[in-house]
Amino acid sequence: MSATAHPPARLALTPRQAERRRRMLAAATALACRGGYEAVQMREVAEDASVALGTLYRYFPSKVHLLVAVMQDQLGRLLDQVRRHPPTGEDPAARVADALTRAFHALQREPQLAEAMVRALSFADRSVSVEVDEVSKLTSAIILHAIGRPESPDEGQRAAVRVIEHTWHSALVSWLSGRSSLDEVRADLGTAARLLSL
Repeated sequence: MSATAHPPARLALTPRQAERRRRMLAAATALACRGGYEAVQMREVAEDASVALGTLYRYFPSKVHLLVAVMQDQLGRLLDQVRRHPPTGEDPAARVADALTRAFHALQREPQLAEAMVRALSFADRSVSVEVDEVSKLTSAIILHAIGRPESPDEGQRAAVRVIEHTWHSALVSWLSGRSSLDEVRADLGTAARLLSL
């Protein structure tokens, strides 16, 4: 099935389509929470979401597309939290470190889900580039909202955000694989966030 066959998440969906998509994401999230990447089987997602398997594939051509969309959903929720409850650190670096540490605490509560999303990102090929770009944009938006410059970052801030984003994803992989503790992740994020003060 063509990767362009599914309705992009950011295009306007009818209320019925949006509800159907929400059910599919919720079903995939629940399965991933219980058993990680391997537990997310497209037929079971369709059954749990009460949609036909063909309908699921029209929205998400593969399990990778589906789980990257789950990550978009999770990051969108975090962005909403950052907007509603902005970090209150004294400087931009402290606020960014706080926001991204919040994200790690959320992932720590559902490590199987985190593992599934990260594996999907690592497996993503060019057919998933639009969805992966959206994950990057959401991560950048969380960082920019934390520093208080969601609309007008300067060039230095944009460069720092890219490095922080790369550090965040790398630290997530390292933590999930057991190579880094949560304290080490916090330290790495704090180090990267201090680029905003340079």
